[in-house]
Amino acid sequence: MFSLKIFCYLRLANVGYTMMKQINVDYFQVDDLLSEEHKLVRRAVRDFVRSEIRPVIEDAAQAHQAIDGLMPKLGAIGALGPYIPVKYGGAGLDQISYGLIMQELEAGDSAVRSAASVQSSLVMYPIYTYGSEEQRCKYLPRLASGELIGSFGLTEPNHGSDPGGMETRLTAKNNGFLLNGAKMWITNSPICDLAVVWARDEVGKVRGVIVERGMEGFETPETLHKWSLRASKTGELVFHDVFIPAENILPEVNSMRGPLSCLNSARYGISWGVIGAAIDCYETAVQYALEREQFDRPIGGFQLQQKKLAEFLTEITKAQLLSWRLGVLKNEGKATPQQISMTKRNNVHMALQIARESRQILGGMGIVGDFPIMRHMMNLESVITYEGTHDIHLLITGQDITGINAFSS
Repeated sequence: MFSLKIFCYLRLANVGYTMMKQINVDYFQVDDLLSEEHKLVRRAVRDFVRSEIRPVIEDAAQAHQAIDGLMPKLGAIGALGPYIPVKYGGAGLDQISYGLIMQELEAGDSAVRSAASVQSSLVMYPIYTYGSEEQRCKYLPRLASGELIGSFGLTEPNHGSDPGGMETRLTAKNNGFLLNGAKMWITNSPICDLAVVWARDEVGKVRGVIVERGMEGFETPETLHKWSLRASKTGELVFHDVFIPAENILPEVNSMRGPLSCLNSARYGISWGVIGAAIDCYETAVQYALEREQFDRPIGGFQLQQKKLAEFLTEITKAQLLSWRLGVLKNEGKATPQQISMTKRNNVHMALQIARESRQILGGMGIVGDFPIMRHMMNLESVITYEGTHDIHLLITGQDITGINAFSS
């Protein structure tokens, strides 16, 4: 069922913006593989980004400030938990629609996509998948609307690529647990209303708990001085004997399968999102190459610039097909964590390389806020690291090929 919220926004969106020259980024007619619903969803979110994000994103990034009212705005167009059933406030869309939403949001900025991705895949997904019916009804509609902002606590100061070594602990007390430990590099931490946090209980099982703002002993200090993802809030989750009542425990999971399945959903969204960043850099580079003249001709007429642009479009096209096929497999319940890992690694690397080379095409203009390229490049330096580094994803693929675990001796 197509999201009514997205359809209504599409009708009301301001489409009178000034566009660049139309540049083809659908070289292999991938649009033919999309349904009309997919295209309507993409157009609605693209219009939202053009009217609500692009006019303010450069100032927000320069000032290291989050965009005012972002989450309710994302909720209003159905971009939060879009694959969550309508019963719980979601849009009831499929996985390809989710991917296209992430693509268009990241064309605006990775920080915007990250906010929606965390809310959808790392907060709403585990509550929907592993929560009780009472938890679903209590939290999901308010998260879908953006009334509540969520964060996800897995990475720790001493455990990033090795989440299984987590030190955050749950100790039974009365009709619940005491939570102690810390998480870091947490998107939306300083402004979150609740956090889905993963910790080990007294017998070593990994449990998911919902920590709410205002619980005694729960703190969320902000991480400052970032050079990347500057239009969003990042921070820590710190727990000092935080009492977690039994009704805040996710009842349907007690292993690493819980947080890893959340990461699989988020990594899939990232694989689409970074295509949006790459396209924005590519379109900017093409436009600039056609207009900038040196030696009495547009620089787009020189062989080295054409080589770069041809390689950009080739890599974007390959990424589009990879993510589309992965979306089909996810819709069919067939996508494997290894396939998701390969796609996240390939597409983020592709986008970062295009951002770096596009910056060179623009020369000195590539570093200023009049163009989006340097901002995308700095953001992608984070995206290539979080939710599985480039090297870790390579080893996941290597293990799948050889059957040999390279993570431990």
